[in-house]
Amino acid sequence: MKTSRKGKLAVVIEDDRLVLEATSSLLHSWGCRVVAAECCGDAIAKLCELGERPDLIVCDYRLPQGPNGVDAIKMLRGAFKIPAFLISADATSPGDEDGGSGYHLLHKPVNPQKLRALLVDASVLPS
Repeated sequence: MKTSRKGKLAVVIEDDRLVLEATSSLLHSWGCRVVAAECCGDAIAKLCELGERPDLIVCDYRLPQGPNGVDAIKMLRGAFKIPAFLISADATSPGDEDGGSGYHLLHKPVNPQKLRALLVDASVLPS
């Protein structure tokens, strides 16, 4: 029996307002609830206000305030296993060569079909 993925909570951290809104809208259209923030500190504050942990993290690599995307993912994940996607236009972004980073690296512009396939794989969205 499949469980519904509707209403999963995704946190999106992106300093580019247009990309933040587009990514949030895309996740909303797939049935996710979204916490959108321009930096890690704002994301944590909003999640604390909700009193929930996210089911998914989508985070830009280069963030102007606070930690970079890798550190932001680590901070948000804490002791919980949360699927995470690091999004970057920077060719020097750290890859996942050894498979131990715990996130998928996606390069901008992100292909929506590829993102959706990864979200289905991570059991965040229904197939």
